[in-house]
Amino acid sequence: MTDERYSRLAAEHLPSDVAQRWTALLRPSVRLRQARAGEQIAAVLGGTPELPAGTAWPEWPGYGPLSFVASVRCAALPRDGLAEEFPRDGTLSFFSFDGQVDEDVFVSVDDPDTWAGAQVLYVPENTPVLPVDTPPVLEAFPRVELGADVGESAPDLWLPQARQALLGDTRHWPHPRDTPAGLRPFVRAFAHLRTRIDHQIGGHAVPVQGPVEYEIANATLGGMHAWGDQPLDREAERWVLLAQFAGDSDAKTTWGDEGTLYWLIRSDDLAARRFDLARLTVQG
Repeated sequence: MTDERYSRLAAEHLPSDVAQRWTALLRPSVRLRQARAGEQIAAVLGGTPELPAGTAWPEWPGYGPLSFVASVRCAALPRDGLAEEFPRDGTLSFFSFDGQVDEDVFVSVDDPDTWAGAQVLYVPENTPVLPVDTPPVLEAFPRVELGADVGESAPDLWLPQARQALLGDTRHWPHPRDTPAGLRPFVRAFAHLRTRIDHQIGGHAVPVQGPVEYEIANATLGGMHAWGDQPLDREAERWVLLAQFAGDSDAKTTWGDEGTLYWLIRSDDLAARRFDLARLTVQG
């Protein structure tokens, strides 16, 4: 991987045995940023999507059409930044109800009745496609072309696997004042390193306010468990990041109060290309 900042952080601040457990959790990811001149285009924010002939523009029944957020060309992404289950070709298109039609209606991961307000469409390679006009009730975001880089990603410290690697067999992180003295420099350095949230495909999500995997898991289980409960921990470990899209000034996209869109999917659903089972949560 071209970016090993989390491995270096562990080597600098953690005992060797703890560093080994921690670095075993790191995952490669693909970071998307504005494309350079002449570079292969890996993804596009905004603009007009291309869909197979006869495919209707995604909508939330009873509420209206979804806004087109982004499309990702899977074959143009560096494979060493992706999980084995991720498609090697085809296109992923992301749509979300963003309040343009009704600003009082929004998608909430905690409310299954709103899940249709966020959809991911997968179009297999070599499928004939056509540009689709944006519905008149929506304003398309400006098109921004993105290139791709590979980088390390690290789990949020509140996730069960991170907690176990750093603290051993414990159900909860201690209060900050009770954090073991040997871990405090690492925790501070980790927080300093994760101040920027980018567009990203795969790897560990970079949350705005707490692990998004717990949000998805809690909603999946009906909100019946507290943090640290084993069923919630196990469910959180099943979900992986499909894509995250931060607000982008070039694309004129804002998600709430400088928020980020996170689409997650279970690993087995990713392998089966069941993108209809991906779930969106928004943090801001």
